[in-house]
Amino acid sequence: MTVLVPNSGGRTTDELVQVGRTPPARSPGEGDPRHLLSVSMPTDRLRGWLVTAVIALLAGLVRFWNLGHATNKGTPVFDEKHYVPQAWQMLRNGGYEDNPGYELVAHPPVGKQLIAIGEWLFGYTPLGWRVSAALAGTIMVVLVVRIARRMTRSTLLGALAGILLICDGLSHVQSRVGMLDVFQALFILAAFACLLADRDQVRQRMSLVFADGRIGDSVFGPRLGFRWWRFAAGLSLGLTCGVKWNGIYYIMAFGLLSVAWDALARRSAGVRRPWVGALVRDTAPALWSLVAIPLLVYFATWANWFASETATDRHAAIVSDDVGLAFLPDPLRSLIYYQLNVLDFHTHLSTPANDPHPWESKPWAWPMGMRPMLYQYETGMPGCGRQSCVEATMLIGTPAMWWLALPVAGWAVWRAASGMDWRYAAVLVGYGAGYLPWFVNLDRQMYYFYATPLAPFLMLGIVLVLGEILGSARDHLERRKTGLLVVALYVGLVVANFVWLWPVLNGEPITHERWQAELWLPSWR
Repeated sequence: MTVLVPNSGGRTTDELVQVGRTPPARSPGEGDPRHLLSVSMPTDRLRGWLVTAVIALLAGLVRFWNLGHATNKGTPVFDEKHYVPQAWQMLRNGGYEDNPGYELVAHPPVGKQLIAIGEWLFGYTPLGWRVSAALAGTIMVVLVVRIARRMTRSTLLGALAGILLICDGLSHVQSRVGMLDVFQALFILAAFACLLADRDQVRQRMSLVFADGRIGDSVFGPRLGFRWWRFAAGLSLGLTCGVKWNGIYYIMAFGLLSVAWDALARRSAGVRRPWVGALVRDTAPALWSLVAIPLLVYFATWANWFASETATDRHAAIVSDDVGLAFLPDPLRSLIYYQLNVLDFHTHLSTPANDPHPWESKPWAWPMGMRPMLYQYETGMPGCGRQSCVEATMLIGTPAMWWLALPVAGWAVWRAASGMDWRYAAVLVGYGAGYLPWFVNLDRQMYYFYATPLAPFLMLGIVLVLGEILGSARDHLERRKTGLLVVALYVGLVVANFVWLWPVLNGEPITHERWQAELWLPSWR
């Protein structure tokens, strides 16, 4: 049965679902809400996984290619100099650093433990301290393919999202250095993927409740049972905070997003008080899965610290009178004391007015990559057909995508607000949670690699726009062909831009003239 919804521009409920709009709430007996709650994934499941596998192989080839090449004369580059030795300390000491200077042990252990796994496998070598990051970057591509496919119900658009992330210079470089940000981006993306699966599952459960005739049993709607996907999202968010503390912003953002999706699902099902129902039925379970579970996981990541005798500040509660919190066990008091010291370090990590870092950048420069970072630079090297060549590794987002960040964000706001498109709203939440908090303390030292978690959400936003340009398979043939041509030309431009940047993303030897040609803007120098 096809149901026309009032004030919907004459669109049917099926069409509203396809464009992401949520129609007005209705009483339980009006129409059939199962049209609105339907989750129609693409039917080419086998092809979808085959496409994902091919994209994953391509991503692995690109991320792992000559992985150990770009070094500082065989030593770590840039902030690898902090995390690579700390990971080696963890490997030697059983999972914790033994550096007593907490200013250098400035982040939780998970990211460094993942680096340590690579060092355990391949030794204290460039390959060893980067292999885990390269694997994380490859998995991110797989997740983006599956996320985009689920959001757009299109295997083609899922594949395009994966190609775009492969060709993103920032994601590429961060997947090839022994730093922490790519691991945090991976866990954030995994949490987002789990919440998307949870959203679809909730709507399926709500549809079954309606089919059983129980949707009107309560003005708040039904209880939805245990939600494993949301629980998995909580685990991922806990690991996100176990890499870097700013994962807490994603806990808040994704928690609100999950409850909002629950309320909209109840509204689509015809629940009489959907928002109050979400507050009554869904908020407490969401707090458990998306707040309590991440907190427990975070403390669990410190298990090796608790088990040690010599970790930094391990016995601070015993030897110092300044710890306080006497009602807590001594190990937990010591950890809190340690964390407060680290927080004080981050709070006062400001830019000296007379000695700024040459590659520092503020968040307003990140969306368009206006101030990239030079990780490694050597001159006088052979290998480019001349006696003196340049080998440089620069962190820079592919301009063909990053220079579109502001227009894409503006379009996403418009579609989310005027078209009630939940997909754009979700992308904005993911992007905003990683971007807006940095404006709170602009005196702090900041760098472009902090934008690593933004990249996959930018790619998803671009793919949603490409989907609108491409149009539906039911559109007029000429309309479809024109859209396909525009999309193909754009993706080709992105690939060409990435290929052009390849030498400076990977530290390949190039001539001095080519190096100058890579520096498009004065702010890149």
